[in-house]
Amino acid sequence: MLDLTPDRADLDPIEIAPREEIEALQLQRMHWTLNHAYRNVPHYRQAFDDLGIHPDDLRQLSDLRHFPFTVKNDLRDTYPFGMFAVPREQIRRLHGSSGTTGKPIVVGYTQNDLDMWADVVARSIRAAGGRPGMRVHNAYGYGLFTGGLGLHAGAERLGCTVIPMSAGQTERQVKLIVDFEPDIIVVTPSYMLSIVDEMERQGVDPRSTTLKVGIFGAEPWTQDMRREIEERLDMHAVDIYGLSEVIGPGVSNETVETKDGLHIWEDHFYPEVIDPVTGEVLPDGEKGELVFTSLTKEAFPVIRYRTRDLTRLLPGTARTMRRMEKITGRSDDMIILRGVNLFPSQIEEILLGYPGLSAHFQLVLTKDGRMDAMAVQVEARPDYAETGERATAAEQVRKRIKDVIGVTTTVQVLEPFAIERSLGKARRIIDQRHG
Repeated sequence: MLDLTPDRADLDPIEIAPREEIEALQLQRMHWTLNHAYRNVPHYRQAFDDLGIHPDDLRQLSDLRHFPFTVKNDLRDTYPFGMFAVPREQIRRLHGSSGTTGKPIVVGYTQNDLDMWADVVARSIRAAGGRPGMRVHNAYGYGLFTGGLGLHAGAERLGCTVIPMSAGQTERQVKLIVDFEPDIIVVTPSYMLSIVDEMERQGVDPRSTTLKVGIFGAEPWTQDMRREIEERLDMHAVDIYGLSEVIGPGVSNETVETKDGLHIWEDHFYPEVIDPVTGEVLPDGEKGELVFTSLTKEAFPVIRYRTRDLTRLLPGTARTMRRMEKITGRSDDMIILRGVNLFPSQIEEILLGYPGLSAHFQLVLTKDGRMDAMAVQVEARPDYAETGERATAAEQVRKRIKDVIGVTTTVQVLEPFAIERSLGKARRIIDQRHG
């Protein structure tokens, strides 16, 4: 793989500024954000007043712990525009969630918000190894989902050429990668593996393409999946993080030279990690739930938004700004199976340890009398055809899950392509326990 370490002279000065300078800027911007939200969003005014706290009570960054959290239900309860902090005529774009589990989350952007978003995504792409003039194959979905348009604007801001393929049409994805010769692909990691499978089906050697960097986000993925992608494609696989409620993609990104966690762009987003049960702020280095406060957003400021993503904060390395450890699970994706807590990423890590098994899997939850039961369904690789080999692998995986996680499961090794392919985030959990 090519060495794509950026020239430090090309970085935004704040990325490598002393911590004291970053924290002084954060405090200044935090004061503005708290006052902006209090003056212009009735929900925040009421929430602050209920706790008897005022924006002026923030004297140092650690005082943020006294302010209220924002949770997803707050955003649903104020649907569609109740959390906006500027007049509607100043909104230049709306994005939102699918709303499949209730009212959708609607977020708005002023022109300044859109410019800031493009800037942090451009910074993220550059951190991943992107350079002006490179071609970017964008296989994130366009529309209300923030991924496609967010990466599109950031790539153009950096000076790249964008190929706006969007998600789906996997055969055509491969054709355009071969014909248009992009340097970078931006896509969910699970769909990247579907594209690689399609390359091989068509007789295209994935290692022969022009791709140098893959920027992957929108779902948790493991170090084992990184290794598989890098080996199969001979390119760098770099993690990007974001969520619509905070801005979209570009809240943090790994650097291609270290790949040791995602540097948070702390001049725009202030992170905390809390105990997900008590809400207490944890010191850097301890694992808990990630919380963000926006520092520069005009239309849709968020104060202490609980992401449900589990991680820990670490010191900066390639940048002065702190890192967040790779997300490998969410508190609301945790499965409690017969008293044992587990995450899909733990199963993925075990499966990828077996060369004959692919990264395409699902966990099917059912009831066995009064007890919960789980079946792990995983595809065999195309060259792993013998029934006896698959049965042996299934038994080995079952024992490994029992030894490592401590739960008893059934394991089914399926034919290649038996699991429905996702065009975006992979659907890992099929819960059949309630009907």
